[in-house]
Amino acid sequence: MRDEPPAERVRSGRDQGTRADAQAAEHSRRIQGDGVDLAVHERGRGPAVLLVHGFPDTHAVWDGVAERLAARFRVITYDVRGAGASSRPRQRDAYRFEHLVADMRAVLDAVSPGAPVHLAGHDWGAIQSWEAVCAMPERFASFTSISGPCLDHAARWMRAGLRRPSGVRAVARQLAHSWYIAAFQTPVVPELVWRHMLARRWASLLERTEGVAVRTHPAPTLAEDAAAGVNLYRANMLGRRRAPGERRTTVPTQVVVATGDAFVTPALAAEAARPFAERLQVRPVRAPHWVPLTQPGEIARLIAEHIAQAGTSAAR
Repeated sequence: MRDEPPAERVRSGRDQGTRADAQAAEHSRRIQGDGVDLAVHERGRGPAVLLVHGFPDTHAVWDGVAERLAARFRVITYDVRGAGASSRPRQRDAYRFEHLVADMRAVLDAVSPGAPVHLAGHDWGAIQSWEAVCAMPERFASFTSISGPCLDHAARWMRAGLRRPSGVRAVARQLAHSWYIAAFQTPVVPELVWRHMLARRWASLLERTEGVAVRTHPAPTLAEDAAAGVNLYRANMLGRRRAPGERRTTVPTQVVVATGDAFVTPALAAEAARPFAERLQVRPVRAPHWVPLTQPGEIARLIAEHIAQAGTSAAR
């Protein structure tokens, strides 16, 4: 079921006033990341919640979720390097995890230097967030991962799966879902396809396959965002698959499993992190990959519940 947009719901006057107050407080600024400028957006008041987007999106993929959370939380979003209004490096190595995590650290230093924040990521936003919660767990009060596993966890899950018949089938299903990763390793061609064909068809494709409303997505910078974003796959994927590390985190973690995800199978999403996250809960949702767009109310509810369960408040 697709959520109604916030503006189309019937609310009490008090609810409407709360939402209006939260939206009125929204503001944007630019901060210096790891050699790049990052466009950062904030709205609402309360414990800090950082939402990180994936490929080929911008911070706007979180708008429906952020609007709902802003009545109770201070919500921060930003365009990651290569996307939206942030800097767009040309070099492949500029998209390595160490630079992505350094960018996130710069955002944290700017928005909440003295206290941990609650973190949620979708797709590549979740993938890089796994890196962050493993590398600097002291900066986070909770973590919600949606449709983006830690690459090390995923590689170890695949290796373990190949040692048993049922696991082989699960790995084969995931590899079939991941066909595009190999395609993105090809030089030049993915950029040409995104710029000259796929970008202009993306909105209608998401509407047909995921139920995403065309009126809200995608961003006008999609062609260049996607052309730059393929470097995320080139800079990080193969190395982690060849030599996965043992990345662990003590941050209270929630994995939201989109059961209709066309790219991350429920088996991988639900199982890969279990050996490595000390405080883990798995929450299945009947939804496609872009669940922040199709069911923002459900995602906002799950994030808020996980924040409450984590038992720690971020900076006000």
